[in-house]
Amino acid sequence: MLDIAEELDRWAGQGREFAVATVVAVGGSAPRQPGAALAVDRDGTVIGSVSGGCVEGAVYELCQQALEDGSTVRERFGYSDEDAFAVGLTCGGVIDILVTPVRADDPARPVYAAALAAAARGEAAAVARVTEGPAELLGRPLLVRPDGAHEGGLGGPGHEGGLGGHPELDRTVAAEARAMLDAGRTGSITLGADGSLCGQPLTLLVESSVPPPRMIVFGAIDFAAALVRAGKFLGYHVTVCDARPVFATKARFPEADELVIEWPHRYLAATAVDARTVLCVLTHDAKFDIPLLQAALKTPVAYVGAMGSRRTHLERNERLREAGVTELELARLRSPIGLDLGARTPEETALSIAAEIIADRRGGTGVPLTGAHTPIHHNATAPPAGRMASVA
Repeated sequence: MLDIAEELDRWAGQGREFAVATVVAVGGSAPRQPGAALAVDRDGTVIGSVSGGCVEGAVYELCQQALEDGSTVRERFGYSDEDAFAVGLTCGGVIDILVTPVRADDPARPVYAAALAAAARGEAAAVARVTEGPAELLGRPLLVRPDGAHEGGLGGPGHEGGLGGHPELDRTVAAEARAMLDAGRTGSITLGADGSLCGQPLTLLVESSVPPPRMIVFGAIDFAAALVRAGKFLGYHVTVCDARPVFATKARFPEADELVIEWPHRYLAATAVDARTVLCVLTHDAKFDIPLLQAALKTPVAYVGAMGSRRTHLERNERLREAGVTELELARLRSPIGLDLGARTPEETALSIAAEIIADRRGGTGVPLTGAHTPIHHNATAPPAGRMASVA
């Protein structure tokens, strides 16, 4: 749901009624991961996707039905061997979809509206919804903030029809959801019968909305301009840093979110980075590279790549060793930066770098899929870029 928050926030602000279909579980080669969503309003307008086209027609009808009867339902879609034209996933996977109506008379509507508004503003927030458990709890939302505060409720014995929920259950789920939010993860959690306080196990989907991850590009060169465009396409908040004001200009980098005139290592020491940040060192100059990489390889960032020939890479490594960088730290350095695509132009090189960042984040091999026996979709351990982070 939160991956289409901007449009749904507009719908909520306009008072529209809509139903949201959300992927809550997947199996096999499913095209979309948990958290992917499709929404339909009263006029039949559709946004989002849950399968890339395989089952959208059937899900559309489920959304319309949910708007009519006000019921939350869970449906499973898989490949149909009997009829190639039957509703199913031709990729051979299986997806479970939770369809939730958000109508004007829904007591949970303010909770959904608050969650959508937070995600649309780029704020950190998580929404937990029951996807398996007692029928009266199915789809109930709990909005969790980074400080642990929560809104809404999951219901429970004696709370049918309300959003007060069971306080202990809400606190338990809020703690679990906050931990997932801190990690920027979207996925399922299961509470045992004792922990759920409702007499039977509960499974919940926790959707985390987090601010876009950072890409910091050091070196205001033509290759950097192309990489900025690629980074923005992938959903990063992109900063360009260079000590030379004549090169780091808005005219040369109109799509950058931020331009910084500073020595790269000084800027890195003064700015906030985390486990989703990627650092791309394109300065190709030892007086910038060595102090910058010496600092960068000690940070918890997801990726550190540096441009240069293989000879430059070997010479740079020796200088870094002399500066006290350990072999374990050096092993983190992606250099020469990018995958071997035969790239020559700035745009091709940017694509090569972006491909390596994706492969590193998702656990891909970078080899052609044709003739390979590796999975098409990998189970990532790190969150993707963008508003909503997801793991299988």
